[in-house]
Amino acid sequence: MLTQIKISGFRSFKDETFFDICATNYKMLQDVNVTDGILKGLLFIGGNASGKTNSIRAITFLLEMLFKETSIDVPVNPCLFSKDNMKLEYHFSFDESRIAYSFEMDKKGIVVKETLLLNDECVLERIGKSASTVLSETRIYNDIDESTLFLRTIHFNTKFANSPILARWMRYLSNSVLFNAAERSVITFEASNKLMLSKYIESNGVEAINKFFNYFGFNQEIAYETTHRLSEFAVADSKSDKNVYLKRNNLDYWMPLALESLGNQTLLNMLPALLHVVNTECMFIIDEFSSAFHNDLEELIIRYFMDNAKRSQIFFVSHSTNLLKSTLIRPDQIYTVDFSKACGSTIKRASSEHPRESQNFEKMYLSGIFGGLPNYRG
Repeated sequence: MLTQIKISGFRSFKDETFFDICATNYKMLQDVNVTDGILKGLLFIGGNASGKTNSIRAITFLLEMLFKETSIDVPVNPCLFSKDNMKLEYHFSFDESRIAYSFEMDKKGIVVKETLLLNDECVLERIGKSASTVLSETRIYNDIDESTLFLRTIHFNTKFANSPILARWMRYLSNSVLFNAAERSVITFEASNKLMLSKYIESNGVEAINKFFNYFGFNQEIAYETTHRLSEFAVADSKSDKNVYLKRNNLDYWMPLALESLGNQTLLNMLPALLHVVNTECMFIIDEFSSAFHNDLEELIIRYFMDNAKRSQIFFVSHSTNLLKSTLIRPDQIYTVDFSKACGSTIKRASSEHPRESQNFEKMYLSGIFGGLPNYRG
């Protein structure tokens, strides 16, 4: 699981910035929001254009560099108002093992440095076009691709067959999912995007989704058919592809998903990813989580994840202050994001203000105690 990120010169983050995902001394929600001393996720909240999306982009950038097959538009990722190189460092923990991975890139997208530590022992090191590693039969490499992470190359060649813990780490990373709620888009980092709604249903059927609906009393179900019912009329088109239809239990017709509410479209496109992440080890990264959802539905999704995920983590951006509840999330899981012309994006962990468990975190945020509050003047 991810335990810490350190970045500098990355997008809107000019100065060195730490994201800590280890639990603090709070006892609240200890059994559901914490696994082995590691938080099951973080919420990033703040004003528009403060850098919230760039916070989670620090995670997805690593996944893209390691697994994405198409070219990465690297030059947009370094900080545009800093002369320094982009530096990213990630720390992970799996059982008793610790993994620390870091890399540095210049503004042209050239990898300058790269280091991988396993339990504090260096197992991969790269400077410019030269690298050394104990993870493959070839120990010394020269003239390597300067725009590609050496870790990606070694993983592609070896799959870390001789290191079970590194192989587990790669599975954790590659199983991860990015969901953009505003665009209702799912991005996976495996070879196929199996969590797109239609592909998921083709492979798994509709049972798991309808079970979710039934358990939480949604009063609706879905079907994946070429035939659907509009009132008492049956309409069939054998030439067309199958489509997703949704039926409210108190109405006698099936509604094509394309004609459904924005909220239902967003939820249905998210559900395959949600069901996937609670049953594996990975990260669930959600941008614009507050798009189209009622407050109660937002809380239901976060609570469902925390209650059911074992060793997965969720990192999400939202504008919904209703999520700042002590029954849902801990102060050490809340990061507020601000932006200033001099420093770029800065973050503040709500737990740094030492709020008591009985206090109202939403009111504390809205009063400006945690930072990350827009300063609009009417």
